[in-house]
Amino acid sequence: MKDPEKAKERIEELSRRLNEHNYRYYVLDQPSISDYDYDMMMEELISLEQQFPELLDPNSPSRRVGGEITKKFPAVKHRYPMLSLSNTYSREEVIAFHTRVQKAIDGPVDYVCELKFDGVAISLTYENGVLVRAVTRGDGVQGDEVTANIKTIRSIPLKISDAGLSSFDVRGEVYMPHNSFLHLNEEKEKNGEALFANPRNAASGSLKMQDSTLVARRNLDCFMYAAMGEELNFNTHWESIQALKRWGFKVSDDTRKCEGIDEVFRFIEEGEKKRAGLPFDIDGVVIKVNSYAQQERLGYTSKFPRWAIAFKYKAVQGVTHLLDIAFQVGRTGAVTPVAILKPVLIAGSTVQRASLYNEDRMIELNLHRNDMVVVEKGGDIIPKIVDVDASQREKHAEKIDFATHCPECDTRLEKKTGEAVHYCPNNDACPPQIQGRIEHFISRRAMNIESLGQGKTELLIARGKVQNIADLYDLTYDDLIGLEKTIEDPATGKARTVRFRDKTVKNILSAIENSTSVSFDRVLYALGIRHLGETMAKKLAHHFENIDRLRQSSYDELIAVRDVGEKMAESIHAYFEDARNLEIIERLKRAGLSFSVDKQETEKGDALSGKSFVVSGVFAQYSRDEIKEFIRQHGGEVKSSISSKTSFLLAGDQMGPEKRKKAEALGVPIIDEAELHNMIR
Repeated sequence: MKDPEKAKERIEELSRRLNEHNYRYYVLDQPSISDYDYDMMMEELISLEQQFPELLDPNSPSRRVGGEITKKFPAVKHRYPMLSLSNTYSREEVIAFHTRVQKAIDGPVDYVCELKFDGVAISLTYENGVLVRAVTRGDGVQGDEVTANIKTIRSIPLKISDAGLSSFDVRGEVYMPHNSFLHLNEEKEKNGEALFANPRNAASGSLKMQDSTLVARRNLDCFMYAAMGEELNFNTHWESIQALKRWGFKVSDDTRKCEGIDEVFRFIEEGEKKRAGLPFDIDGVVIKVNSYAQQERLGYTSKFPRWAIAFKYKAVQGVTHLLDIAFQVGRTGAVTPVAILKPVLIAGSTVQRASLYNEDRMIELNLHRNDMVVVEKGGDIIPKIVDVDASQREKHAEKIDFATHCPECDTRLEKKTGEAVHYCPNNDACPPQIQGRIEHFISRRAMNIESLGQGKTELLIARGKVQNIADLYDLTYDDLIGLEKTIEDPATGKARTVRFRDKTVKNILSAIENSTSVSFDRVLYALGIRHLGETMAKKLAHHFENIDRLRQSSYDELIAVRDVGEKMAESIHAYFEDARNLEIIERLKRAGLSFSVDKQETEKGDALSGKSFVVSGVFAQYSRDEIKEFIRQHGGEVKSSISSKTSFLLAGDQMGPEKRKKAEALGVPIIDEAELHNMIR
């Protein structure tokens, strides 16, 4: 075909027909043409797009077969946080949830029950009916953008014609069907590659592959279960589910509106009976209050919505032999026992290792070599030994005791009074501790030195170039160029060679240099002080303002900081009492790292200190997230739901009527944007 106008018409016709067949096949499960006819249309479309590249639509059905290469998956902040759900394993806790809901709500309460798919949570953003972004859950606040790979999932519409919305988000779960999983592992076994443990891991790994063509071959699928956006005017969750179906999204047929708790339990029982025969993995049922007004009234805790709960089915068990116990050393020196098992199939995946947590658990189980043990996948995720069949124990079986010396450096282990964990005290020379601390230091949420991943830190340590985090800032081009080492790739189990060529070395040195601009709170977190997580590092950084004030603080001054407990205070003191740590900090200071809070941040003051705010509505000068951060920067706290302890309800345009009603009932003052600024002045 030579006429561009005719080519355009044919491309549009083929695209329309292919999208329709995708919907009928992958969503409705009602194919209307043969695979051969479908493939012929796809080949014609691809041929025309290659002949007329100016007519290629980024959302063409041909994009389903992949082709994009993604070197990095940028972190993207969610417009609406992707919250976790509170879990329960008993009918009594579901009844307690129902009772709490009824106490807070006047009148009848309906629920929507959905299967809890065991996959990877995803958030899709559509603008003017076109899929523009797909982001993984991540930490709930931000995740990784995987748009190119998501486009290969044929049940996800790339365009929506009749939604009539400028922008909205859709939430769902990407999963790998059992047939696809078995086929994938068969291929990996033939190629001598390490097998995936379960379909969820396979789906997660597939979404982070750089070549979308390979992702397309994995045959991933996706169920959608929520829609959100400022323009949506649904009154209930059930209405939004029906809209998703109309718009062409794949919604599970096993989704039901239930009137009362008895119908909820019937749904739970039906789901458990169906579980073994489903072509994909589920691990429970999600129960949501249907009415959005009632959801708003119920609100949120700091972690979970109060209007939803996940009922988890009991973990599946297996019985096998205990072959041995290995002892693993973490970056803080903590030593964890891990049971080595004769392979056993549990809930669709092969289990060969199980956590034993600590010495107390080993003593409780009284483990002997070759014991017959009961293994359970706790929450269908982490295998653990829950029982031992002592009646089958061999007569002269050897009892397995906890290690007395570090398995890596042979240093005698220590255990602090009141703690269950053993530690290797050889911080400076124990290889896994050195590597663990460096990997923590360079991680994305710490110093974000991405170029040092994928076995490069192991090579630097092996060649004696780096023994602590400060050594990174002394590295030169001549130190790195030409280094190479063959290591085992943990993802495939195969040996591969890590080489430091010119471009690699320059990228590493550039990333190290760029890390000197990282803020003090992240530097503090990156130091790897035991018990000090990311949130508390930020809180301590802003409380003490610089590393010297923190180092000189007394135990009582530390305890006085909100959420600092005894263990954390002791750990911080112990860290700064070690001269080796102080020397590392001085070297990092000389390298240019930030050890004090930026003056612009401290100058904002604490005018809102001691006050808590609930934010609702749309604001003139800020987005919702920006005004929340503005409150925090001036010392205030932002809460998700109103209580008698709330200081103020900050009201913008289009504020939810339920929030106003609750604030007035509790006597909580309602202020606007101008009044907030007056408080700060």
